[in-house]
Amino acid sequence: MDWKDRRRKFRQVIGGTRCIRPGSVHDALSARIAEDLGFEAGMLGGSVASLAVLGAPDVMVLTLSELAGLVLRINRAGNLPLMIDADHGFGNALNVRRTVEELEVAGAAGLSIEDTDLPEPYASHGKTRLLSLEQGVGKMRAALAGRQDPDLVIAGRTSAPSVTGLEDAIARAKAYEEVGVDAIFMIGLKTRADLDAVSAAVKLPLIIGGVPAELDDWDYLSERRVRIALQGHQPISAAIAAIEQTLRALRDGAHPSEIGGLADPDLIRRVTRADDYEALADRTLGR
Repeated sequence: MDWKDRRRKFRQVIGGTRCIRPGSVHDALSARIAEDLGFEAGMLGGSVASLAVLGAPDVMVLTLSELAGLVLRINRAGNLPLMIDADHGFGNALNVRRTVEELEVAGAAGLSIEDTDLPEPYASHGKTRLLSLEQGVGKMRAALAGRQDPDLVIAGRTSAPSVTGLEDAIARAKAYEEVGVDAIFMIGLKTRADLDAVSAAVKLPLIIGGVPAELDDWDYLSERRVRIALQGHQPISAAIAAIEQTLRALRDGAHPSEIGGLADPDLIRRVTRADDYEALADRTLGR
């Protein structure tokens, strides 16, 4: 399939002048709904992918092939530009290159590679650790080497603000900018002073994970070159709750007619593109 148009649209978002809220998606239907509602981009988080594919927590047991398969299924369902959390690239720098190649083929419009030491090392006791700056730079170089389509956005991601501090975060951001990534993805910024310092230190577009109350001003974020601000992954959480509540009610004896909160038939027809399938059937099955 040709993924160029959605990648160019995502480039326009990254290179634009305002901050957007992406829609958190986890499968073909959620991506179609986000597109129909007018979201300019979708976000597939690593934790979300692990939930959707394995029903597992975010502990790095998802494989690259499983992630790439999910990305392809989502992208085939519509035209929403999709940003992928590619975690640590599933290994060392050589694995990062392979990760970029596979996700590019699967239709990613953008992806992030992070410098977290993953999977969790032995005896880390749940404490987040970062790779050395040199290892992080190596991964960013490998990610860029794996890219074939220049329109694919590659973001260098770090959780340094909440792990090693703002000074280290800025040093990493500047190093990744020098390597040639397209954006800097920061996790853990809490204050305007922190964001102001990062924005002054690097010239690239910024992506931030989470928007604490002090940063919840989209004009301010836009002025600081934040182009994407994640809002969390409420859709899959809401879906999990709805499924559990519905199954619990049925198990406890509720009649199906008593179950509320269901999608109406018109919504199901729209998100499954039923009219398109029926039109194709009319043209090809001799109806």
